[in-house]
Amino acid sequence: MEIYLRLLSYIRPYMPRLSLAIVCILVASAANLYVPWIIKDVIDGVLASKDMAMLNKIAAGIVIIYLVRGVFFYGQTYLMSYIGQKVIIDIREAVYRHLQRLSLSYYEKRQTGAIMSHITNDVAALQNALVESVIELVTESTVLIGSMGTMFYLHWKLSLLTFIALPLVAQAINIFGKRLRIASRIMQERAADITSVLQETISAVRVIKSFVREDYEIERFNKENYSNFRAQMKTAQLMATLTPVIEFLAAIGITVIIWYGGREVISGSLTSGALIAFLIYAVNISNPIKRLSRVYGNIQRALAAAQRVFEVLDTEPEIKDMPGAVELPSIDGRVTFENVSFSYKPGETALNNISLIAEPGQMIAIVGPSGAGKTTIANLIPRFYDPENGRIVIDGYDIKAVTLKSLREQIGIVPQETILFNGSAYENILYGNLNADKDQIIAAAKAANAHEFIQAMPEGYDTQIGERGSKLSGGQRQRVAIARAILKDPRVLILDEATSALDTESEKLVQEALDKLMVGRTSFVIAHRLSTVQRADVILVMEKGKILEAGSHNKLLEAGGLYSKLYQVQFSDK
Repeated sequence: MEIYLRLLSYIRPYMPRLSLAIVCILVASAANLYVPWIIKDVIDGVLASKDMAMLNKIAAGIVIIYLVRGVFFYGQTYLMSYIGQKVIIDIREAVYRHLQRLSLSYYEKRQTGAIMSHITNDVAALQNALVESVIELVTESTVLIGSMGTMFYLHWKLSLLTFIALPLVAQAINIFGKRLRIASRIMQERAADITSVLQETISAVRVIKSFVREDYEIERFNKENYSNFRAQMKTAQLMATLTPVIEFLAAIGITVIIWYGGREVISGSLTSGALIAFLIYAVNISNPIKRLSRVYGNIQRALAAAQRVFEVLDTEPEIKDMPGAVELPSIDGRVTFENVSFSYKPGETALNNISLIAEPGQMIAIVGPSGAGKTTIANLIPRFYDPENGRIVIDGYDIKAVTLKSLREQIGIVPQETILFNGSAYENILYGNLNADKDQIIAAAKAANAHEFIQAMPEGYDTQIGERGSKLSGGQRQRVAIARAILKDPRVLILDEATSALDTESEKLVQEALDKLMVGRTSFVIAHRLSTVQRADVILVMEKGKILEAGSHNKLLEAGGLYSKLYQVQFSDK
């Protein structure tokens, strides 16, 4: 109930429409309650006394009632669909908005497909609970309550006998409802697994084809698909069991009515028309009870999805603005690490007591073997993670004491794996500064050595570059990313293996663009290729989370330490 009430809280902005929808539902449902009474009047009044005038009135009344019912039925369907769609949009937006606020660690611990499933499968599963289930819940409850009231009016003793089975019905619904929620949660998780496999295989289609692993991936997909089938069938099994149980209990009540009601008619305590009407109202009770049991099952399935959605919404970002955080003013770019230590996992130290100073405008190169902690330093500067010990200071401001937005707005990152969006070249560069005009975008592209190849494309800057920039070469993608970073105009720049995946010609063009980008900015350059860092003001040589050496290229070569060994290995064949 707590979860469902929280779900219904999203309806609050649409209460006027919901109120009108409920009025429509009540009127449409009430029309159904009048029909058995009409049948009673026909049997006890019209047929017994052969009253033609009353028959005409009854016939006209039926037409009017169903005309009114049709109008209000349209109202209930349209209004509830409108409310349901709006609420789903609101929930989907809330989930997406919250996902954008969550820290990188949240995404690194979960499959992309599973995260996507929250916005697709889980949110979609809520729509049934908010539209069809609400309509049925109000409709069938109205019919149920109205029928019960009329039955007591017709014959209270017979009504009491009829309702003996109701506690058993309620208990059955309660037991099956708990099992349905558990089964439905498993069903949603299996659906998320399918989405994860789809996302992985579609993203890695080149790898799959290069290793000729189509059959392996088909088998993997079929395994998840069958798991989803089993979860679906478990839910179907519970629903299929619940309905006949409810019907059997309802049949007991109908049997009691026929047996005891027949005796009352024979004894003259009840008219034939009243008994027929009573039976119809009893059927009106049994049908709503069956439908309400189905609604209850649907709501339980929706609650399983809602629980998964609310788990996302209740997840707190690990990295967020501290209380009292201030705006970081325009900086010069002096970056200081003071005894910084960090671990991604307990017991696995990524950085161990790191201290360094980068003066404004300096180029700081970070080199070392894989796993030395180079990228970790790059991740800590924009607060993708927070150090466990020590602190990071920019221009005298502890980065934990400033807002994330004001910090990251002044830091530019060019990663090894270039991520572009499915849009035009113009839109991808504009991403660096949404307020930039066309002249600024062209200037950034020229500075990044990207203007010429963009102009040569069929539609120039308006050319669609495909998902992740698939229509561009690796060097072209990287130059578009650099243009995007230039347009942002950051004071601190992080280059994480920005040229390692490029051929010699592309690397030359990209390196020229990077040289222009780094002018006047504090730059942290992470590289395996030592040829790209020889001009650095300071080279930090790292191993196992520690800085072993620091100095200029020539000074480190003279020292004959790890940097000298790495240099000799890379240039031994030259």
